[in-house]
Amino acid sequence: MCNLYNVTTNQEAIRQFTRAMIDSIGNLQPSLDLYPDQMGPIVRNTGAGRELAMVRWGLPSSQQALMQATKKRADKLQAKGTPFDFGQLLRMEPDGGTTNVRRTESKHWTRWLGVENRCVVPFTRFAEPDHRSRVEGGRVPNAWFAGNEDQPLLFFAGIWVPQWRSVRKIREGEVTVDLYGFLTTEPNRVVGEIHEKAMPVILRNVEEIELWMTASWEEAKRLQRPLPDDELLLLFSEEPERSKSHV
Repeated sequence: MCNLYNVTTNQEAIRQFTRAMIDSIGNLQPSLDLYPDQMGPIVRNTGAGRELAMVRWGLPSSQQALMQATKKRADKLQAKGTPFDFGQLLRMEPDGGTTNVRRTESKHWTRWLGVENRCVVPFTRFAEPDHRSRVEGGRVPNAWFAGNEDQPLLFFAGIWVPQWRSVRKIREGEVTVDLYGFLTTEPNRVVGEIHEKAMPVILRNVEEIELWMTASWEEAKRLQRPLPDDELLLLFSEEPERSKSHV
């Protein structure tokens, strides 16, 4: 599951690639490492046209997932003898968001698969945890992937949700924000050697972007497939972090 990626490019390149007519982001930093729940650039379909905008990464989690988390919280309160209102507890259950979407047949996701909720997410490289390189007692380092050594501008096939009300972080309380995430699929050989479960759905050219942004779901879902092995490169794997006992 991709929970870290980098975009090193400029707004003009993104606009030209995606034919975005509206630019709402101000000044884009020349290089960004994006983590879940941060604001990232996307190009989305809107009623006014295709827009380059900064949106919060992490789509709404399912009601089932939030219900399960709330029940666990309620059980702890009940064990302590603390009174609570379950409805209010559920409403205020923190939802950090779902970054990647695999099961597009799920009822939770089908409502947002239409053209009006499609977007593309620019990136130049993305990371997957490299458990092979982990040193005992240290964190899992990242393996980084790109189209080639030059790290060309590519795009994830994404969806976005407007003005969703939820609690993202307890200290923020309820907020109403636009959200985005991107699709995943089974990995190709290059990614599968590091992360065997999934890889992001990657769009390589204007034709694929146009198909994703304009076609019916029956056509667009054909893009939810792994990238050919020869069109993705393992750039490098970070040096493993060693614990003090290994220094």
